[in-house]
Parts: sequence; C-alpha cells; structure tokens
Amino acid sequence: MNRFLDQVALINDKVNGFVWGPPMLLLIIFAGIFFSCRTGLFQLVHFNLWMDKTLLAIFKNKKVRKASGAHSISEFQALSTALAGTIGTGNIAGVATALVSGGPGAIFWMWLSAFFGMMTNYSENVLGIHYRYKNEKGAWMGGPMVYLERGLHQKWLAVLFSCFCILASFGIGNMTQANSIAEALNGSFGIPKLATGIVLAILVGLVILGGIKRIGQVTERIVPFMALFYIIGGIVLIGANFSFVPAALKLIVINAFNFKSVGGGLLGYGIARALRFGVARGVFSNEAGLGSSVMVHSASSVQEPVVQGMWGIFEVFADTIIVCTITALCVLTSALKFNLFAVDEYGQITSSLSGSNLVSAAFDTLTPLGGSFVSIAVMLFAFSTLLGWSFYGERGIEYLIGVRFTIIYKFIFLLAIIAGCTMQLDLVWNLSDTFNGLMALPNLIGILFLSNEVVSITKDYIKRYKSHELKEIHDGDPETLESPVEC
Repeated sequence: MNRFLDQVALINDKVNGFVWGPPMLLLIIFAGIFFSCRTGLFQLVHFNLWMDKTLLAIFKNKKVRKASGAHSISEFQALSTALAGTIGTGNIAGVATALVSGGPGAIFWMWLSAFFGMMTNYSENVLGIHYRYKNEKGAWMGGPMVYLERGLHQKWLAVLFSCFCILASFGIGNMTQANSIAEALNGSFGIPKLATGIVLAILVGLVILGGIKRIGQVTERIVPFMALFYIIGGIVLIGANFSFVPAALKLIVINAFNFKSVGGGLLGYGIARALRFGVARGVFSNEAGLGSSVMVHSASSVQEPVVQGMWGIFEVFADTIIVCTITALCVLTSALKFNLFAVDEYGQITSSLSGSNLVSAAFDTLTPLGGSFVSIAVMLFAFSTLLGWSFYGERGIEYLIGVRFTIIYKFIFLLAIIAGCTMQLDLVWNLSDTFNGLMALPNLIGILFLSNEVVSITKDYIKRYKSHELKEIHDGDPETLESPVEC
C-alpha cells in the first residue's frame, strides 16, 4: 500500500509541476493580458463604472442585495458565495508561503497577476451568464462546463472540467479546509479533532442541504463579517508599524526586479522565483482562470452578463489586492520592525517559520492574542470555503449525471469533512492542488476561443450605457427570466 501511495505521489508531483509550472502560469497570465487588451483595459478605464455597479451598488440598490426568485440568489449573494470559495487559507498561509519561497518581490507579481486576472474572471462570468440555462427545478445552471458545451461545442472538455472540479471539491474545497479548522481548534483550545469534524459536518450540512438559496443567505452574512474582522485586525497591526510601510513597499518592488543570478543564469534567480511564486499564489488565492467561481456567479438573478462580469472584477480586487496585500504588509512591516527574518542578496527570506505560523508571529508582535486571532481568521476562512466549494462540486455532479444525484454528493461531502479533520492529508493536499490547477486548462481553452463573444457583449453594453439605453434587471424569478442562449 505504501509503495502504491509513493507511486501516486511521484506521478502527482510530475503533473503538479506542469499544472503550476511556468507554461500553465504563463498561459493564465496571457489570458488576463489578452482580455485586458481586447476590452481596452476595462478594469482600469472603467474603474468608476464597475465600482458603481458593485461596491457602491450594495448600499444604493436594495435589489442588488435581495433576490425574490425561489431558486435564484442576488448579485451580492453570488459575490459573497464566490468570495467564500476564494477567500480562504491561501490569503493567509498562501501569502506567507509566497513570501518565504519567492521573497518580498513575489507580492508585486501577485498584484500584477491579479490586475490582469480581473479580466479573466470578468470574461468567465460574462460567458457564464450568457450561456446559462434553467435546470428541471427552475434554477440557473451555468459555469465553464456549460459554455464549453453550448458555446465551444466541445462536450469532452466540459466533462473533463466537471470531473476535475468534483475531485478538487473534496480536496482543496473540503478535507484540507476541515483539517485546518481541526488543527486550529486543537492547537488553541485542545478540542478533539473528531468532535470538531462531527460538529463542523452538522453546521455545513444545515447550510448546504438548503440549496444555493440558503448558501447565499449564509455567505452574505459570514463573508463580509470575516473579511472585515481580518481587514480591521490587519490595519491595526499595519498602523502600529506604519513607519515601516514605505520600507516594506520598497522591499517588494526592488526584489521583484532583482536580476542577480545564481550560476550565471540568464534570468535573475531572485526575479525568477518571485515571479513564479507570486503568480502561482495569486492564482491559487483568487482562482481567476480556474473557472470555479463562475458557477455561482451564473446563479445570480442578474440579466446583464457584463454586470455580473464586473462583480468578478471586484471579487479578484477584494481577494488579492485588498486581503492578500494586508497579509503581506502585516508580515513585512513586523519583520522589519522586529527582525523576524533576513532577506539575502537574491531577495530570498531566511526564516524557520512558514505559512500561517509566520502570520501568527507577525500578529504576536502586537498582542499575545495574535496567534488566536489568526487561528480564528483561518477557521472562518476555511468554513466559508467549505460552503463555496460544496456548490462547485454539486454543479459538476449535476452536469455529469443529473440534479437528482446532488443530494448523494452532499452527504458524501459531509462525511469527507469528518475524515479531513482526523486524517494526515499531505497527499490529499497535493492531489487536490493538482486537480484544482487542472480545472484551468479546459476553462482557458474555452474563454480564449470564445473571446469574440466577450468583446462583442462588452462593447454592446458600453454603447448602451453611454447612450443611456440600459434597462438592467437586477432581480427576478428564473421562471420569468430567459437565458440568451436556448438549449
């Protein structure tokens, strides 16, 4: 058995090296640059527009926050559920890993990948709304599998994406998250892992067995709270170290372009590692290009594809530009002030700490309760990820074998939570990381080949917006809203 697992691990390492290696990361970055150029840098030129239709609309338009349809969710609920899946341990442990593995310069490349990734996420959501259809229960069914089949007419790619999505939902979206919660509770409060697993499964079950409507209602309350909880804590720490913020930003920029090489390499050792880990952790955090969050965005009751696309831009902005940046500045300013680690001539960090332990050490410099604060944040982030990814896996099951089998998936998902809390998950983590990355390949093929439709839909919306001809429907029952593309 051990020999078999060793063989599986060896094969997975090779596949993972490709999935999260330079070729795939370059393809993801290329997609972001491609859509940014084809839409005229929409995320920059129309900054006021997408902020008005997202963040500001939450406070100005109650229809953005409330859905009346029996099986639909509001735009804000769709965003909250998508953020529930993306804002996770990657925003804490992932950023710290990027810093240790790629140096401070990795944060710059994380920002850059997020800037272009905004338009990748935008394009996914535009296609998701454009090609979605109503299932037998009257709920919207959308996602990469739908536009791969209905738009690109490549059902085999749709099936492949769905399979990778289901496998990833049990790993990166379930067992590893549950394990993070169990470890945090056991380490901080001595709570047995099995007890955590049982209670956690019950709590998640109460939410996901109520369908997307209940998931949306819960996430719209949890996600803003947990994000503000972490953001405020981070701002307090950064404020305490404010005099070191300029030095931290300088460290990020200088080490992003560190051309010093080892062994006479053409590309500097420092910049190569910073770019690799910055882009990889950025994509891992906001999932732009993976096609995951588009499945929940497609369940929104909005009718304009571009409007939900703009929520996708804001999703990446909130996840990476805001939350990940706060984590990075917390660690770097604390490190500069209290000498938590050293940075060598190649921009690499020398530290015995990594992951969430490094973030905890940063918060410990402010208060003895810093470690507990980070543990609570990790638990909240991981719990929300469980909710978001349960829906992604459910959509994969529905596409492959039908909506009536989703209840079986949900119960298996709940049992996996208990297993995740009590098992050693090194191999599970690595396998799920691979399946998560493999989702990107069919999805990127789909959105790149359907790019003309994204551009056409965007131009049409901007034209109508400028001529004041828009009649957007922000809310409604799926029974009365028709999909632009019929089955």
